[in-house]
Amino acid sequence: MVKKPVKYSPELRAEVVAAYEQGGRTYAEVARNYNLVPETVRLWVAAAKKENSGQTPEARGSIERARVAEMERRIRELESENAFLKKAAAFFAREQR
Repeated sequence: MVKKPVKYSPELRAEVVAAYEQGGRTYAEVARNYNLVPETVRLWVAAAKKENSGQTPEARGSIERARVAEMERRIRELESENAFLKKAAAFFAREQR
């Protein structure tokens, strides 16, 4: 007979991952405390690391949006500096005559 997979809450997953990362314990020790299989804990920790490292589509999207926003801010800053330098160059060109 095939067992139906158990659905665990995101809160439990987060708690187990935090317990593993904070305690410096092995997967088996954490799994024993939560009545889980060590492989389940390992998979949850790996998924959390992947999500936090920016390898998921959502994380890549948010990283890309932040990168674009930073580039747009830098472009505005450079355009402002460029406009100031053009005015300064025109002022000094007039002074030379």
